[in-house]
Amino acid sequence: MNVIDGGLGAATATAVAADQEAPLIEVRHLKKYFGSGARPVRAVDDVSFEIRRGETLGLVGESGSGKSTIGRTVLRLLERTAGEVRYRGEDIAGFSGERMRRLRSRLQIIFQDPYASLNPKMRIGAILAEALSTHGLHQGRTARERRIAELLETVGLRPEHASRFPHEFSGGQRQRIGIARALAVEPEFIVADEPLSALDVSIQAQVINLLGDLRERLSLTMLFISHDLDVVEYLCDRVVVLYLGKVMEVAPTAALFARPAHPYTRALLAASPKPDPLLPSEPVVLGDDIPSPVAPPSGCVFRTRCPHAIDACALTVPPLEEVAPGRFAACIRHHELAAPPA
Repeated sequence: MNVIDGGLGAATATAVAADQEAPLIEVRHLKKYFGSGARPVRAVDDVSFEIRRGETLGLVGESGSGKSTIGRTVLRLLERTAGEVRYRGEDIAGFSGERMRRLRSRLQIIFQDPYASLNPKMRIGAILAEALSTHGLHQGRTARERRIAELLETVGLRPEHASRFPHEFSGGQRQRIGIARALAVEPEFIVADEPLSALDVSIQAQVINLLGDLRERLSLTMLFISHDLDVVEYLCDRVVVLYLGKVMEVAPTAALFARPAHPYTRALLAASPKPDPLLPSEPVVLGDDIPSPVAPPSGCVFRTRCPHAIDACALTVPPLEEVAPGRFAACIRHHELAAPPA
């Protein structure tokens, strides 16, 4: 029967279509402070964004900007100070321990360091079996061994690797095992927390291609955290630019790289290594050092380093405003500083 034909069928089809278009993850006014008293570390300070189903959202910024803290807070590996994280429309802050445990099969993470994230005393098969056992998946020895072999093959390893220990693998292979562990419970959403930063450049491309292939084959939704702008440009559909715990810009990837709207985004792109050093490029010189998140600047947190800052920048926290369809920037001068068309 065709469910779109009349009556209840049409209503059901409409509801399904609306559900598919709704964001899978919604982050609203998220704050994460460390420490107590009058001067906490404001690691994440009023951050909002959403991630659509099947989308890979890039999260970029300098070290200390709050990228990894956001990833862990979204998954409730860290508890937020304020704000909301909604999964399928529900704020997960109020979920009980048991409900959150069940939800973890849908929300997974690939850790940054493949050397520290695997138990050196456990064989690879046992590491993957532990994830299956925790969530009651693929019960029985035969079914579990079949699933472990399937996972290893999915990430480009062999079933016989299940009997080996982590120290018998290279860094790239260990990261593949970390990816297999995240995929073991058939998640809908994955936080990839700088999954390439601990790897040699020679093997980064292999992991990049693997992530891209898995995203397409498994229809994964992903938050991809990285400081490598070339990888973000290749893998991500949209990008969120962070500075000192605040969002500076949100844009589709192609638009952001072609015509950045925020001075900080331009500085990041200008500092990124170019494949051809002979190509003309205009350096962006930033003043001073990154301020402390314990005492961020008033107004726009980027103003102390911004080459275009004016007195008004110290008076008001610039809201994240839509500067073009689907593009947002937090800069009171974005109109006059707009980059020329590419």
